[in-house]
Amino acid sequence: MLRIIDARTGRPVDAAPARRGLTRVEAHASGSDASALRVLLVADVLVRALELGGTPVWCLLTGGRRQADLRAAATALGIRPFEEGRDLAAGLGEAQIVHVVGDGGVMPEGGVVVGVAPAVRADPARAAAAVTGAAFADPPADPAVLRLALLATRRDTPVRIDPDALDRAGRTLARWRRAVAHWARQPSRPIPDEVRARLRAAWEDNLDVTEVLKVLDGVAEAADLPDGARFETYAHADRLLGLDLVHDLGSPA
Repeated sequence: MLRIIDARTGRPVDAAPARRGLTRVEAHASGSDASALRVLLVADVLVRALELGGTPVWCLLTGGRRQADLRAAATALGIRPFEEGRDLAAGLGEAQIVHVVGDGGVMPEGGVVVGVAPAVRADPARAAAAVTGAAFADPPADPAVLRLALLATRRDTPVRIDPDALDRAGRTLARWRRAVAHWARQPSRPIPDEVRARLRAAWEDNLDVTEVLKVLDGVAEAADLPDGARFETYAHADRLLGLDLVHDLGSPA
């Protein structure tokens, strides 16, 4: 069961208290800066985690200004479309409401509040290019690089988006994709129960994506795992991460 630290109370609560009950995830983001984009990314990962647990989710975005710019940046990062959240009616009988709010944002009434620390662009021109999918290096950047750079820091900790952070994320993403393409050539093997449990325990513990990334690093280095199991593990985890880790399948060795 996914449990979240409620930023309103500081106490852990179930993100979906009713089994198979509808959960509304409402992202509160105005503007189109990196901090607003991080709020929407956290909401996207939260929705993925809930759906992996079998919870139906209704996704909404409220903000008010520059929504088109934010939605365009979100699309580039593989964030699912969120419905317009202004002037909501009574709702659809949801069993839970989870608000995703950036630091300093207005605390909404009711429901659970997921807090998201700001993202700072140390190099505005380069980071902005990464958001839009334009080139910020040679060769042109994959927007998934920025997604990984934002995911690599706990959501309750400010993240600095600078050339070094983007370079680290780019190298990690390229290494993982090459490995996944290689492992895919081997016979498929099931994900070990212990690995599957560690992945689920990580994302169900206050949506700890950084721990999920650590588990994947360990899977890549484990000497006793068949490559087919490594492939299935990475493909499974990517349902949460949304990094298109199978991007290089079919590429020449």
